[in-house]
Amino acid sequence: MELRWLDDFIALARTRHFSRAAEEQNVTQPTFSRRIKLLEEEMGTVLVNRQTLPLSLTPAGEEFLALCQEVTRRVATTRERLGQLAEASASRIRLAAPQSLLAHFLPAWLARWTSPPPLTPYLRATGWLAEDYFQALARDECDLALCYWPAIPCPLALATEGLEHRVLGQERLLPVSLPDAGGRPRFSLEDAGRRPVPLIAYHPRGLIDTVIRSHLQRQADTPTFSVLNESIQSSNIRELVGLGYGLGWLPQRSVQDALAGGELVAAGGPRWEVPLEIRLYRHRATPHRAVAALWQALEAPDTTPSSRGAKPR
Repeated sequence: MELRWLDDFIALARTRHFSRAAEEQNVTQPTFSRRIKLLEEEMGTVLVNRQTLPLSLTPAGEEFLALCQEVTRRVATTRERLGQLAEASASRIRLAAPQSLLAHFLPAWLARWTSPPPLTPYLRATGWLAEDYFQALARDECDLALCYWPAIPCPLALATEGLEHRVLGQERLLPVSLPDAGGRPRFSLEDAGRRPVPLIAYHPRGLIDTVIRSHLQRQADTPTFSVLNESIQSSNIRELVGLGYGLGWLPQRSVQDALAGGELVAAGGPRWEVPLEIRLYRHRATPHRAVAALWQALEAPDTTPSSRGAKPR
């Protein structure tokens, strides 16, 4: 049964006249009459008493009219709801980011906005390598990618063609260790001697590992490392370092409380700290209006949140 047949029947019940109902439905009277006849055949009963003037509905027609009104009401409600869902989906921004940025950077950054952008973290991305973020942007699997980037140039084999970025903040990777009984680092970069230093490392194909290795190559007396574990997520490195298995480089935001409380200590001086940028990437060709609005706000001159309602300070 076609939905327009229900509308036809409602129009006929309201006008009680085939010609007027056909005019309302923008069809000729013969076409309209044929559709009503097909509707009756579909329902297997006579719905309209054509012997009266104005015409009337049969008892079956009255029952069917109530059903038509209920169905069309539900269809209208559902259509409105689907429109709202489509509008909400169009305004939602899928953000891919590593777990450390979702936990230790994004909440504070969003809190600086008077009206935060409608970001929805894409949780599948928390275990990705940097190249996975850029590939996901290219195939429209996510709308934005938030990631770390070296503050000092180093060789990176990452395809970023067609992408553009904004720098949202700065971060530092700090070498940390569990303290010994005297409060000194159990594993240190400063007095390693000839024994290899146990290292809880990042994935060897990841951006962070490349940045750390590039930084170490610029140091004159880098110790030898014994890599005990390699991980994509800094939270895994943090756990193993906290258990005392070795030292590891971790984002300052993620360990500042542990350092302040003495749970962890620096495994080396400032020269071992690795500077990073926090970048937000998008695809230049994205048609997403909410992404374009966010990008425009990020490009605007810095103002107070209350004066623009968008741009954070």
